[in-house]
Amino acid sequence: MKHFVDISRLSKQSLTALLDVADEMVPLARDGTDIAAGKILATLFYEPSTRTRLSLESAMQRLGGRALGFADAAASSVAKGESLADTIRTVDKYADVIAIRHPAEGAALACSFYSEVPVINAGDGGHLHPTQTLLDLLTIRRELGRLDNLSVVLAGDLRYGRTASSLALALAPFKPQLVCVAPEGLELPPHVARRLRAELGTAVEETDDLAAAARGADVLYVTRIQQERFFSSDDYLKVKGSYVVDKRVVERMPEGSLVLHPLPRVDEIPPAVDDDARARYFEQMRYGVPARMALIAVLLGLVDKDIPYKEVRGEELELPCPNPRCITASEKYLKNSYTPILDKTESLFGELGEGKRYRCLYCDYEVVV
Repeated sequence: MKHFVDISRLSKQSLTALLDVADEMVPLARDGTDIAAGKILATLFYEPSTRTRLSLESAMQRLGGRALGFADAAASSVAKGESLADTIRTVDKYADVIAIRHPAEGAALACSFYSEVPVINAGDGGHLHPTQTLLDLLTIRRELGRLDNLSVVLAGDLRYGRTASSLALALAPFKPQLVCVAPEGLELPPHVARRLRAELGTAVEETDDLAAAARGADVLYVTRIQQERFFSSDDYLKVKGSYVVDKRVVERMPEGSLVLHPLPRVDEIPPAVDDDARARYFEQMRYGVPARMALIAVLLGLVDKDIPYKEVRGEELELPCPNPRCITASEKYLKNSYTPILDKTESLFGELGEGKRYRCLYCDYEVVV
């Protein structure tokens, strides 16, 4: 595995092997080790972060390495107009592995094309958040003892909540029953829903009854409404507080089930829920360090594990990606690149047919030619 930009590029076997390494890192996250002595992690955060940045840096230091980077792009040469590619081609001379968070979808993949060292996707806009998904899976497996055949409810902002999309795609090989509960307009992105159903054979149900969905859930995964992803504050206010996971909802869930949240929370889970045994979101954060320790150790070859990762290459088309949040919209030197979708399914635009359908290599947005 050279880079880690999309957790769905790992097979079920590869993902299980990576989680096995994370299990081994749990005691080391407390006691520390020196297997990464002399190694440096660069954290390039173009967006705010508490848990992801600090846990990545903690993970590297627990491994015996060091961390450097920036938490505000305005304090870097980005403010002078430096391209993302040039930033990466500079930083890879200073560090052994790079973790990047960026507001543009597909930014981490773009970085991987220019970097001589491993790139970790620490969140790219509303697209994906694979390191969060890794710790989510580790939490579920350690708390429930399995990942197979789970009933998982995804609730909240599923359109811009990148953690929900990442988790749904990563769980697909484990044959989950997915139930999606979201305000109107914030449903699971169409390209993610179509991919889950048509390509991965995952059962995906949609409902507006949160209490009923939670009643039979093994996992209730809650996300906040992503205010920073809205173009209009009025649109945000229309959906703010649409779903609240209060004690009434949680107490109807099965004993031993989990309430998870990638945090930060706003008003979607009241503090009164925190004392319920099913509320495991702070324990979930604890697993962030061993999960990211495992990832860094594998990428740097510090553990004896061969974990295959599917590399995907697209074909260049004279077709600009219509997604305004795609990295190709801001980094104009990037070639418009797509992968073909060959199966006969309902397209993003509600058409049915076997026309030429493509997926943007960077942001996964689907287009019909």
